[in-house]
Amino acid sequence: MEERIQKILSQWGVASRRHAEELILAGRVQRNGVVVGLGEKADVEKDAIAVDGKLIRPVARPQLVYILLNKPKGIVATCNDPQGRKTVIDLLPKNLQIGQGIHPVGRLDVDSTGALILTNDGELTHKLTHPRHSIPKTYQVWVQGNPPPSVLKQWRDGIILDGKRTRKAQVKVVKRLDSQTCLEVILKEGRNRQIRRVTEQLGYPVVNLHRTAIGAIQLQPLAEAGLLKGCYRYLKDFEICFLQSQASIASVEEPGAVQECSPK
Repeated sequence: MEERIQKILSQWGVASRRHAEELILAGRVQRNGVVVGLGEKADVEKDAIAVDGKLIRPVARPQLVYILLNKPKGIVATCNDPQGRKTVIDLLPKNLQIGQGIHPVGRLDVDSTGALILTNDGELTHKLTHPRHSIPKTYQVWVQGNPPPSVLKQWRDGIILDGKRTRKAQVKVVKRLDSQTCLEVILKEGRNRQIRRVTEQLGYPVVNLHRTAIGAIQLQPLAEAGLLKGCYRYLKDFEICFLQSQASIASVEEPGAVQECSPK
């Protein structure tokens, strides 16, 4: 049976669906020796699919991996960076960096820190990053100044960005200092640099932004000490089940835990 080639690459753990599309657009994917275009299909039983001239086989698919990383500031949440900056993949040991198809799920901008999921489950990534998906993400946000209740209500009700109102958000004050305020913010969408743009528009720009949880997956569960910045752990079974259940919701709407540090 024929399927779109970007879907095949995603299912085989070669890359996320989005990254697979980028590989195709860059002319790096061949079917039976011929460079393919985006949207073309292949039959895995009959066709030979290669990336950069290397034949890809479903039997060679690596074991599915699900990781929680505490991303430090200055690290790019992509698989590679044209500017040569260090990426989240560089924080993993060599055996996970090469040939595993591991990639970040969603985005977390270079100046922000905190929880980021990495996996080689391309289908899961595709469903969880669907624009209509609404997995809640929790942030600790320090802003300049002391926003009054009226401003926080504006944020909770939705702010116009790029001509479209943001979804309702949960925003509460955690701590106030003379010149800064710490907020807990829970969002169910992830527009590009959304929190930074909203706070700038409201007149209380971000000083520090740290993501503490992705749904039920927390950097610092109550029973654990939590992850240090730049460190990772494998997701527990219940956390993987949570992601899979969220992926199922997304598809309907259209979805081992020892701390380890890279030697770097």
